[in-house]
Amino acid sequence: MTGPAPLLGAPGAQLVIISGPSGVGKDTIIDALQARRRDPGYHYVVTCTTRPPRPGEVPGVSYQFLTVREFQALRDAGELLEYAEVHGNWYGTPRHEVADALAEGRDVILKIDVQGASAVKQRAPAALLVFLVPPSMEELFQRLRSRATETADELELRQRNAAIELARQGDYDRVVVNETDQQARTAAEIEAIIEQEKRRNADRRVRIT
Repeated sequence: MTGPAPLLGAPGAQLVIISGPSGVGKDTIIDALQARRRDPGYHYVVTCTTRPPRPGEVPGVSYQFLTVREFQALRDAGELLEYAEVHGNWYGTPRHEVADALAEGRDVILKIDVQGASAVKQRAPAALLVFLVPPSMEELFQRLRSRATETADELELRQRNAAIELARQGDYDRVVVNETDQQARTAAEIEAIIEQEKRRNADRRVRIT
């Protein structure tokens, strides 16, 4: 049985993966990137997940919230570029949403965990991997505690997983420190990394298997 046919992006279009441990501020940095003026703008892929929405999250904007059965159907049809179980819930990236944006010549931003980043890198070797780190572990744990969205057991699990994820930062192309209350500066640094990559590889086409 063969898998889906390979897909090819337009020359110069970048596939950028942003990862980091829970509480490092990935969503905040994505918001800061979206607030920056850019033409054409980045295409931000909406991840699929089986976890329930948190307060303030908007279906189809924050995540595509799916039942386990709906998620499995996409997975079994080969419609997910990557998928993984994280903190007891499933997450996955819609394959064609990524491929279609790249084919249009737009730079694509994926916010995924370290497992997903590794899987995407295998299927799209030209992807640019950026890892967000906190100023310190204590600052990271404080951010997790202050958002008050997890039970005590869930918080302990995320803290344990954070240490494991931080140990994987060497797998990434670039590591960026997300200093407290410096989201705009962090977003600007990431954008500069993307622009540098585009200049270096102006004619490269991202191939997704």
